[in-house]
Amino acid sequence: MNTSEKPKKNSLKIALIIVAILISIGGYFGIKLYRVYFTPNVLGNEKYLYVKTGYVFEDLVTDLRYKNILGDIGTFWEAAEKMKLQGALKPGRYRLKEGMNNRTLINMLKAGNQEAVKLKFQNIRKIENFAALLAKNLEPDSVAFMRLLDSAAFVEKYGFNTENVYTMFLPNTYELYWNTSTEDFFKKMNAEYLKFWTPERKQKAAALNLSPIQVVILASIVDSEALYDKEMPTIAGLYLNRLKRGILLQADPTVIFANGDFTVKRVTGALLGIDSKYNTYRYAGLPPGPITMPSVNAIDAVLNKENNNYLYMCAKEDFSGYHNFAETVEQHNINAKKYREALNKRNIYR
Repeated sequence: MNTSEKPKKNSLKIALIIVAILISIGGYFGIKLYRVYFTPNVLGNEKYLYVKTGYVFEDLVTDLRYKNILGDIGTFWEAAEKMKLQGALKPGRYRLKEGMNNRTLINMLKAGNQEAVKLKFQNIRKIENFAALLAKNLEPDSVAFMRLLDSAAFVEKYGFNTENVYTMFLPNTYELYWNTSTEDFFKKMNAEYLKFWTPERKQKAAALNLSPIQVVILASIVDSEALYDKEMPTIAGLYLNRLKRGILLQADPTVIFANGDFTVKRVTGALLGIDSKYNTYRYAGLPPGPITMPSVNAIDAVLNKENNNYLYMCAKEDFSGYHNFAETVEQHNINAKKYREALNKRNIYR
């Protein structure tokens, strides 16, 4: 062997060893890098991750661990530190996908790419029930919502008082971020309210000598009386006739609301005696606030009321959900007698 070839072979051997070592090191770090950033890590135990306002990184990790969201909390922690998630965490409701890796999850949290909540509400009778529904779907609790609803100074800024502010909320489906504050929620709802009350609707309300607030209050009574939407304009016309003539509305749903017992099917003398501004058998005009959240159909039924001469109504004795209407008290007494007898036959006394 040529003596000059031996050092060359040794050099080549050393180079190959170095390359092998570098490949091994690179492979190790490559595998580690993949495991930390790209290995699927999100389990299928939770559909959403909720990051509360004011959360720090440790709070997030506690939630991830407690709810068993990740397969390996250690790699997430390492990736989060290297990607500087601490200090960049944004509150919100984040959609989780099974098999999501740490890098994708962390980028989503840093960017605040949360999924909006589709908030739907309708036919909610009491405002405290409404606050509970909001708390179920949004971050603030029901106490936070009620605190503003009960604040005369706050609701006055929007043109309401604490008894009629419920007229501002129109039943619909709204898209909101989960971490929407109570103040921002009110701004959103007020914007929707102002959008709803178009010049045409305002003009129709003015023609009835009613404000938009009064229209919604009356609509809440109409909605409570009517089982079928097609009867709403007739009922609205009847109550507007009574208002115009200064006759007590004598609407049973307002008495039920005043007593707070919504299981009542028959309004009797004992219930009628309650001293409440919502008892339209005792107090003239509209009650101070709505007795339920009326549908848009009910509101429009008031604005487009039927022109009739009815002053009285009574549920039909066939329990169909429809009503008998009357222009005179004599005819109404006949209708009421038939309904009372039907109730007695069914042993319904309250």
